[in-house]
Amino acid sequence: MSALLSLENVSAGYVAEIDILRGVNIEIAEGAITGLIGLNGAGKSTIMKTICGFLAPSAGKIRFDGEDITGIPAHRVIDRRISYIPQESSLFNYMSVENNLMLPLEHLARKKIGLTTDDLDARLQNCFDKFPLLRERRNAKAGDLSGGQQKMLEFAKAYLQRPRLCLIDEPSIGLAPKVAEEVYQWINLFAAEKMAILLVDHNVRRVVKMSSYIYVLSLGEITAKGKPEDFAGDLHEQVKAWLGINF
Repeated sequence: MSALLSLENVSAGYVAEIDILRGVNIEIAEGAITGLIGLNGAGKSTIMKTICGFLAPSAGKIRFDGEDITGIPAHRVIDRRISYIPQESSLFNYMSVENNLMLPLEHLARKKIGLTTDDLDARLQNCFDKFPLLRERRNAKAGDLSGGQQKMLEFAKAYLQRPRLCLIDEPSIGLAPKVAEEVYQWINLFAAEKMAILLVDHNVRRVVKMSSYIYVLSLGEITAKGKPEDFAGDLHEQVKAWLGINF
């Protein structure tokens, strides 16, 4: 599969002349799940924020579908059908579930990309079909939802945009195991819709199991990479030691 998005020797950080990422090279294949694993503080979220335009690289290139998107602002990244589900909430807590869902639809309407009002309504109804609990709670304030329900709403917002690439950062953290299993089902739903996914999650076994290709990040550098079967043998003993993996 060809690379939909690539990072080419990307360095980036939050303070001038102090890079968190150093010469990172990553390729995300079209329609596949790519896993990114590493210890806390390794720079995983920094990679996602750099792709999304919240951070401008100090060096290197980011290419999406052959186009150089290095350093373009976040709202222009979204326009290229790249969605981001952050670890922290991006919901408007005092708005209803339905109004939170309407925000990405209203953005699509403003872009005038050939979607009619009926098309946008059909998307909303299809979203409710995929996430039926949100239909039941469509008038509830987002802030009144449980943690798992809020995460569901985050996924639903991204799903409405039909992204070509979705960046998913620690989606199961802080959730009960049963709810976390639902999260992984939503990720599989996205994959079934042929969306490319960059997945970061503290459940390393699950990331390896779900991904077609995996990168290991340590102190801002890619230190190992390979297919799931590469992580089941002796090829990455150092990586397994870092992360406490026992296959």
